[in-house]
Amino acid sequence: MIRESQILACSGVLYPPDGFRHVGVQIWQARQLAGMRKPRMCLIATAVGDSREFIDGWCARAASFGDTDLSHLQLFTQPNVSDVRAHLLAQDVIFVSGGSVVNLLAVWRAHHLDEILRECWEKGVVLAGQSAGSLCWHMGGVTDSFGDDLDALKDGLGFLPFSNGVHDDLGDQPRRARFRAAVGNGTLPAGYATEDGVALRYVGTELHEVVSVLPDRNAWFVEPDGDGGYREKALPARCWVP
Repeated sequence: MIRESQILACSGVLYPPDGFRHVGVQIWQARQLAGMRKPRMCLIATAVGDSREFIDGWCARAASFGDTDLSHLQLFTQPNVSDVRAHLLAQDVIFVSGGSVVNLLAVWRAHHLDEILRECWEKGVVLAGQSAGSLCWHMGGVTDSFGDDLDALKDGLGFLPFSNGVHDDLGDQPRRARFRAAVGNGTLPAGYATEDGVALRYVGTELHEVVSVLPDRNAWFVEPDGDGGYREKALPARCWVP
């Protein structure tokens, strides 16, 4: 069976509202895209340095959404599987954690995961992730990997021909303004930004739909206006929870 290439690029919910009941539901969304009764899901937590606490918590949360063949790929201090390519190609879903996208990209390229993950995507393995795990699939974005002032990242994997902004409504960092300024002045190409809880579902290299784990949230398409500024268009998200 030929599977379509899909990416689910998410902003996680950093500050859940009172009564929030959908922690981890973006894992469930990625699982649903695989269309499998018992999908094989692999976590890659390079962006948090393969934190054992994070891996254990993520696997417990993923298991709560149904029968799943769970694994994780660890790169520190060496890969925990003997054949990284074969392991990843055998998955139905690969989910990438948030954290440092700069460190993630450097380590992945050293281990040739950039090439392996492209092959997985082209063969129909669902690629998903939050924050750094969203930015990495795009041409670039803005990142706090170097500090809270935010810097432009211009060497993403480029599977998707757009820039990406995450946590677009975060109040304690100037993410929204920095992303739009970088698109407007040509530092970054046109692209999509997501508010917390919102995810971009791509089929191939085209945006297919916008989904969220919170009501009344948006993604935004941002492009240069030709005069050093930007234009933006709100893309309302469909609330998609179990």
